[in-house]
Amino acid sequence: MNYTIEKNEQFALIRLAESEFGEDVSTTFEMLSRSLFREGYSNVIVDVAPVETVDQAGITTIRRINRQCINEVGLLILVTKNEDLITVLDSANISDLTILPTVEEAVDAVFMNELENDFRSEEDDEYDIGGSVGNADA
Repeated sequence: MNYTIEKNEQFALIRLAESEFGEDVSTTFEMLSRSLFREGYSNVIVDVAPVETVDQAGITTIRRINRQCINEVGLLILVTKNEDLITVLDSANISDLTILPTVEEAVDAVFMNELENDFRSEEDDEYDIGGSVGNADA
């Protein structure tokens, strides 16, 4: 798999240099993604602009990595403007998969997701009723 990778504090950006997201690419992509999870990255942006086709192995891998990102309260975002590729990915019914036209929009989506997660976390802390309760009859 030909690619470049950029990492920052909030996300990893993988830029694929392949025209097909097939079995060889999907195997390497899955290994790379899993190593990113081990490094603490739950937000993965994949620029698939040059990709023209994705086979069943690729769809299965995208589904698995997307589920892993969601489990880690992160996002897998695919970046493409290729309408045919978007149609194939949409028809695969990958739950909560984010597809955006530009890397800049993908970065914005990561930051929005992080803000939402922080907000949810604060709400959970604010309404936590797990503390001790006094006995009024004592």
